[in-house]
Amino acid sequence: MFTGLIQKKGRIAALERSGGAGSLVVESGDWDRPVQLGESIAVQGVCLTVTQYEEEQLSFDVLGETFRCTNLGEKHAGQTVNLERALRQGDPLGGHMVQGHVDDRGTVHAIQSVDRDYRVTIHCEPELLRYVVFKGSIAVDGISLTVAAVDEQGFTVHIIPHTWEVTTFGEMQVGDAVNLEADPLAKYVEKALKTQQPLLPIRWQDVQETGYDALKGDC
Repeated sequence: MFTGLIQKKGRIAALERSGGAGSLVVESGDWDRPVQLGESIAVQGVCLTVTQYEEEQLSFDVLGETFRCTNLGEKHAGQTVNLERALRQGDPLGGHMVQGHVDDRGTVHAIQSVDRDYRVTIHCEPELLRYVVFKGSIAVDGISLTVAAVDEQGFTVHIIPHTWEVTTFGEMQVGDAVNLEADPLAKYVEKALKTQQPLLPIRWQDVQETGYDALKGDC
């Protein structure tokens, strides 16, 4: 599980595809604690498993389905990506609960400068938009954001200068595809309502003991 608070930007050193699947190598620089083989790192909001870490480069195997459902399939060497290591027990939850399981891709429709900040409008499919609510949470390329407005075509977020500088938002252009993950709690509520089951209390102990699997459902 992740929080959607990007820890650093990395640069794609290599991206190879063969028969649909492929591999990804990201220059990440040094970390405050050693990267372990097999640990999870979110790359552009996509939870990937580290298969190798040498000379400050992260290597990942990428499934064909991941390339198809996310914007990783449109990336190329030299581009930057958002990186976040998985949340450890006891770490502060500064953003919101993010699984690293991208629901769909959206498209950047507009980028506007508003005083010192930026307003970004993203269009997405109705299947995802039903989980997006005013002042709710959404992850865009792995970044935890608060929804500022919602309409029939998509939603709008406001980006402060710090986020603009330390994430890939500063390089984003109109027409770019972005990875979107809705707040998983919305899916949990939807499933309970559809099955007419009573809403069970969500305890932090359950999250710690199950790794959040108990809350995912099968939506």
